[in-house]
Amino acid sequence: MASLSLERIVKRYGGTSVIHGVDLDVRDGELMVFVGPSGCGKSTLLRMIAGLESVTAGDLRIDGVRVNDVPAAQRGLAMVFQSYALYPHMTVYQNLAFGLENVGTPRAEIDAKVEDAARMLQLDALLARRPTQLSGGQRQRVAIGRAIVRNPKVFLFDEPLSNLDAELRVQMRAELTALHRRLGTTMIYVTHDQIEAMTMADRIVVLRAGRVEQEGTPLALYNAPQNRFVAGFIGSPQMNFLRGTVATGENGAPALALEAAASRPFAVPRLDAGASGKIVAGVRPEHVVTGAIEDAAVTIDTTVERVEQLGATTFAYCVLPNGERLTVQSAGQAAHAPGDPLRVAVPLAHLHAFDADDGRSLIPRA
Repeated sequence: MASLSLERIVKRYGGTSVIHGVDLDVRDGELMVFVGPSGCGKSTLLRMIAGLESVTAGDLRIDGVRVNDVPAAQRGLAMVFQSYALYPHMTVYQNLAFGLENVGTPRAEIDAKVEDAARMLQLDALLARRPTQLSGGQRQRVAIGRAIVRNPKVFLFDEPLSNLDAELRVQMRAELTALHRRLGTTMIYVTHDQIEAMTMADRIVVLRAGRVEQEGTPLALYNAPQNRFVAGFIGSPQMNFLRGTVATGENGAPALALEAAASRPFAVPRLDAGASGKIVAGVRPEHVVTGAIEDAAVTIDTTVERVEQLGATTFAYCVLPNGERLTVQSAGQAAHAPGDPLRVAVPLAHLHAFDADDGRSLIPRA
């Protein structure tokens, strides 16, 4: 196991910067997930950690030792790629053993390590097969097993499940999480899928355009996003965003007025005292209430446009009088239908507010 430290890491290709001074600590034994849209720099950052890309500026340390100039093969890391990268002419056993054979590992030790990895990944009965005789999930297990037999300090995963179908992705997410618990090894996992990030990570790092937007536990990012980008990226369905302004409420305190709501400006707990001008209010679909509510809330009249019945959950996609959209998530099989008027309430305790210009959160949360 190992810890990693990224200190002011920069990556440039010629005159173009793609990573802009990233500072990050990965704890010993932690499963950290890098998440963000395509082109945000997450794979580039992972490849720099692996030694497959050079570091333009800054320090990369493993267990406190600077490794900027240490070749990839000497860093003690193992990387699992999206493409599996298996040798098609070799059996599963040979694929697992190949890296150990290249460094002169004794045969008895190779056999023991391959058997242990195969047992752990349920590949025991497949050791004589070739990759073309395996399913996608089995191939991915072989790729992971090839990393396990090397007993690395850190596992690096670069979108390893993106080639699998939806059902298999869910299964493999669970298997990787269980594997991390068994091994206790530090893992860094790259994905564009925020559901993978939420379900697997000890901590998530949200990246955009080569910068860290926020890092923290999955629920910390979900409940207390520091800006509108993180609020919109983390969570499925996406957080609802509604236009509004900061007005003067009772006793001169700042209050919010929503463009789509007919109610007068309402006070919001913990609203930044310096907030002013245009804002964007945010509320998650599961926090929009369609029935009676006892807590302080703002009401909005909507019209249902589309309904998705998923059995245990109902999603109603609504349009507001000003043309804005609102997704409402209800438990069970709610009786909504397209064209129905629907009055909803947004509890103030669950309301987020973001500056309309820079996107920063205006409601600090614990």
